[in-house]
Amino acid sequence: MAQDNASEPTSDNQLRTELKVCPAKYQENTMARYPTPELKDLPADIQAKILEVQAKAGFVPNVFLALARRPAEWRAFFAYHDALMQKEDSGLSKGDREMIVTTTSAANKCLYCVVAHGAILRIYEKKPLVADQVAVNYRKADISERQRAMLDFAMKVCLKSDELDDADFAALHAHGFSDEDAWDIAAITAFFGLSNRMASFSGMQPNPEFYLMGRVPKQK
Repeated sequence: MAQDNASEPTSDNQLRTELKVCPAKYQENTMARYPTPELKDLPADIQAKILEVQAKAGFVPNVFLALARRPAEWRAFFAYHDALMQKEDSGLSKGDREMIVTTTSAANKCLYCVVAHGAILRIYEKKPLVADQVAVNYRKADISERQRAMLDFAMKVCLKSDELDDADFAALHAHGFSDEDAWDIAAITAFFGLSNRMASFSGMQPNPEFYLMGRVPKQK
């Protein structure tokens, strides 16, 4: 794949020093329809971000390399992702946001996003069962009434956005959500609608590490 002219890649020696994952920590995307680029062939800014994620998670989530085959789109995708999911001035907790992603991704039948974001949801909420519950039937899940109202709104954005009306906003307001919170719920749902479709269309598979995260105690 051609290099992005915006930045120069790091040297092979530096990569060998910094990247301690491949192939052990990066799960080969065997069902993917498109070839996964080599980290050393990517622009420097993308390499740096992937190394940062690896250092934090202990592995490289497949989405980071799968989408990196198009660097400009990768940057736009993760810029919007971070703006939504790492926003500090929001009425939504990090657990709320991951709950929206997991629930609506299940409605869209996206294997990658349900497994990956379900893992993060379990960690944030400190509930090993919650991701499975909201993915199958959030109305019967062990969540608060406030979160249930949030997911009602998210699911309507996901499945019937053309039918949203003032009553849907009023239901959110009754649980303390603002109109800006409603925007966040809708934006997260819509953004991951894109993510779900790209993951499913491209055959992206979840890393095995995700399946046990938040279910069992970490090995010390």
